[in-house]
Amino acid sequence: MNGADVDTGGRADGTGVAVIADDHDRGGSPGRGPGRGPGRGRHGAGGRGRLMAGLRRRLVKRRIRIRRTRGRRLRRALVVLLALLANLVGAAVVAYHLTKIPEPHPETAMQSTVFVDDHGDYLGRRGPVDRQEIPLSQVPRHVQEAVIAAENRSFRTDTGVSPRAIARAAWATVSGGDRQGGSTITQQYVKNALLSPEQTLSRKAREALISIKLDRTRSKDEILQGYLNTVYFGRGAAGIQSAARNYFGVDAKDLTVSQGAALASVINIPSYYEKAGSDPKVTAKLVDRWEWVLDAMAHSGAITSAQRAGARSPAFRFYPPGDTDGQRQYLIDAAASEAADRLGITEDQLARGGYTVRTTFDLTAQDATAELAADGTEKKTGEKTGEKTAEEKAADAKAGGKNRAEVKTSGDVRVHTAVVALVPGDGAVRVLYGGADYASQPFNDARDGAVEAGTALQPFSGMKLLAPLTDLTRTAAPTPLRLASAYATAAAHGVYATPYTVAKITRAGRTLYEAHPRTRTAMTRADAGMVAKLLYGRLDAAPATRTGAAGLRTLWQTTYDEHLTLTVALFAEHPAKGKKAALPAPLPYTAGSRSLSVSEGVWSKIVGTAEGHDPAAEPNPGLPTGQTKPILATR
Repeated sequence: MNGADVDTGGRADGTGVAVIADDHDRGGSPGRGPGRGPGRGRHGAGGRGRLMAGLRRRLVKRRIRIRRTRGRRLRRALVVLLALLANLVGAAVVAYHLTKIPEPHPETAMQSTVFVDDHGDYLGRRGPVDRQEIPLSQVPRHVQEAVIAAENRSFRTDTGVSPRAIARAAWATVSGGDRQGGSTITQQYVKNALLSPEQTLSRKAREALISIKLDRTRSKDEILQGYLNTVYFGRGAAGIQSAARNYFGVDAKDLTVSQGAALASVINIPSYYEKAGSDPKVTAKLVDRWEWVLDAMAHSGAITSAQRAGARSPAFRFYPPGDTDGQRQYLIDAAASEAADRLGITEDQLARGGYTVRTTFDLTAQDATAELAADGTEKKTGEKTGEKTAEEKAADAKAGGKNRAEVKTSGDVRVHTAVVALVPGDGAVRVLYGGADYASQPFNDARDGAVEAGTALQPFSGMKLLAPLTDLTRTAAPTPLRLASAYATAAAHGVYATPYTVAKITRAGRTLYEAHPRTRTAMTRADAGMVAKLLYGRLDAAPATRTGAAGLRTLWQTTYDEHLTLTVALFAEHPAKGKKAALPAPLPYTAGSRSLSVSEGVWSKIVGTAEGHDPAAEPNPGLPTGQTKPILATR
């Protein structure tokens, strides 16, 4: 018997001899066959053990095989990874070289034209958007640093992109999360001025490529200038120049440290912060951010500790400003027409061109005129048969209306007032009041209205007038501007000066036009003196005054000296109703006192009543050198 033939009931020892075991040794039990104890046999513990042993052997072999091939597998993975990375880099390089920096889209290229008065005070604007480009040199350094502190503190040193912000925005786009910000100034400029506002991965990738290329091909100052000229500040203002005017009523070059930090703070949420100055809650929140910006500026050395300690929260202009039409639009109409003519362009091109038009108007005097003329401008009267008071009679007599009979009016009567003030011998128009409300009456009574002259032209009768006054005495209804020009010629000893409303036109700091008086002799010096002698004089004042009228329909009053000519014209009408056209109406009995009130009020506002101010001591460009003595009225 050999080991292979051992009976299943026994087991072989180490020598191959069969060993017979009793039931106890075999683990048997009564009633069970030999070797069939619980859990034993081919499918018992021994079988499971052999199975586990086999599995262990296979796992060991596998681990050995993995250890032996680990280096080869890692090398293969590295090659694949490097190939993928190389493809990505190659694609990025190709994309970078194929990417072109686009031109700013039309919306951000549009600008508005701003009108200011003779002192630089804001008058209004024309154009589709409230934006004006200015060079970075006109933005104070502290304003630049405030924007950098608020929006992108690494701007001077970064590559134009923020990888962290890009990854955050990409994840938000993929996951459908909230829109993410945190872009660099360069990225914001690219997004706002050069690309569409859509939020997609492809646009974000293009934004990053353009930002990197822009940063490598343009200076930081060029990028910052583009950003400051296009970023939105709220209140309809795009760009730092418009923002400075809308929030503080100044040019960007005049912004203080506090004002600059405030505007930089607004950029974060312009639609919310634009209410600063009118909404206490918004104002308080903006002040908190303003403090944060100033602290950052002090920490970076952009401002000194003394400047930080001395900073005070700036006062904002009220927002919204309310109705801006009023009568100022009359001034803008006149100046826009003239400015376009001087530049040889259309008014539409002017409005979109980003010009600054400095007018000849005195806004303080213009506003005072509006207040003085407003009393009764739309006066509606019924039957008026009462006697005048002694004060009203005295005022009418002083204004030349002492022979005016009592006027009985019926129905509604609208009194029109037109006021013109200009500089004799120069032609600069200081006041051009053509109506109280441009929205309801865009027609300018002062510049274009034909008002019946009557006796207002009597002083010029029989004179030999030269162009452009040649046909003046044959004109039954001159415009108030033309009549004022005629009296200004007499005030300048016969020198006629063409009236003008535009003193200077600039764009991006460059002067494109500057006005110079256009003068010519229109009457002899003797005739000019004769006009003064014919005027109705006032014993208590030096300026000459002439009052004229066309019956009860119109009333004129002109006051002048060598420095100023002021003409006030009043006329009345029954307003149009339905298909019925407007009809002339007699002036109410208060017209004389009203004319005098407007004339005296505007005169004092322009000439000035400040102590020590002597208008007669000021030189006049239209008169011989050194001659400043005012014309005195004589009867």
